[in-house]
Amino acid sequence: MASPTRIDPAALPASIDSYLAAHVARDTDTALRSFGADAAVVDEDRTYRGTAQIRAFLEHDGAEFHYTTELLGYERVDDERWVVFNRIVGDFPGGVADLAYRFTMDGDDDITELVIDS
Repeated sequence: MASPTRIDPAALPASIDSYLAAHVARDTDTALRSFGADAAVVDEDRTYRGTAQIRAFLEHDGAEFHYTTELLGYERVDDERWVVFNRIVGDFPGGVADLAYRFTMDGDDDITELVIDS
């Protein structure tokens, strides 16, 4: 496995950049367009696979809380894998969470997998 390298945010694939902006804005339709049809999202040991399940995840994940997202950094692992580090601050239990969004991309610039780790 290649060692991750820090990158300029402008070097992120367009789909990741679009997803991140749409997720912060809670724009489900735009966020969903960043994923391939057979994509998967893994969060809190639960896997959401395909368009319908990912839509449900995007619409309901964290909806009961108010929070802000601060982007802390970005890494490129290789041509298909990228990691974005976020700090979430809000009224959820604990109040602060540092998360790693681990993206896997396909050759068409679609997100095929997103794994969210704390």
